[in-house]
Amino acid sequence: MQIIPAIDIKDGHCVRLKQGDMQAVTVFSEDPAAMARHWVDLGAERLHLVDLNGAVAGVPKNELSIREVVSVLGDEIPIQLGGGIRDLDTIERYLDDGITYVIIGTAAVKNPGFLHDACGAFPGHIMVGLDAREGKVATDGWSKMTGHDVIDLAKKFEDQGVEAIVYTDIGRDGMQTGVNIEATVKLARAVTVPVFASGGLSSIDNIKALAQYESEGVAGAIAGRAIYEGTLDFKDALKAAKGKG
Repeated sequence: MQIIPAIDIKDGHCVRLKQGDMQAVTVFSEDPAAMARHWVDLGAERLHLVDLNGAVAGVPKNELSIREVVSVLGDEIPIQLGGGIRDLDTIERYLDDGITYVIIGTAAVKNPGFLHDACGAFPGHIMVGLDAREGKVATDGWSKMTGHDVIDLAKKFEDQGVEAIVYTDIGRDGMQTGVNIEATVKLARAVTVPVFASGGLSSIDNIKALAQYESEGVAGAIAGRAIYEGTLDFKDALKAAKGKG
């Protein structure tokens, strides 16, 4: 199982939010590309980038910083990116820049036809982000709740041809209260595409508990605040995810 460092970009800086609140922000680095290099040097096998301003605005807002990350890393490891991706031109531009996987979130929920077109145009490069609270999906940078059931939507997205699903429990994100293992595993069992857990990763025990379900489709966990604040040692996290810790 992979442990994937998150690099959330707001106003060109590497930050963390609490429960998606754009006002509850902590800046960890003014240089996202240097932060990306740092995690790769420590052994990261994949990176998770988010354009936070883009997620709220509905259009890319931190493309320069994202390009700098890609230019520093080249094609060393896969990079997945979400936030403000609402049209095929944007996807094409990011893939041309060197992003490996594009994550479609809000637009996948609001405009299933767009997701279908994206999977058809860029097979193997489209992931979907499902952000949920108590089993119901949220959109627009988590600001709007929908009545959609997570698993129902996930199955529809799988049928469209998505490469993987990033599942975030937004009640736990940035709170270091532990990944919602039960909900993540339930989702992974319901689909055949890989599922990446996000939101609240906080401890080695958390990672070991998740890693037990790798054979059932839990491919990795995205790590944020805990590895930035040092409450979770990234190298130890990698070992635990590989069953060595």
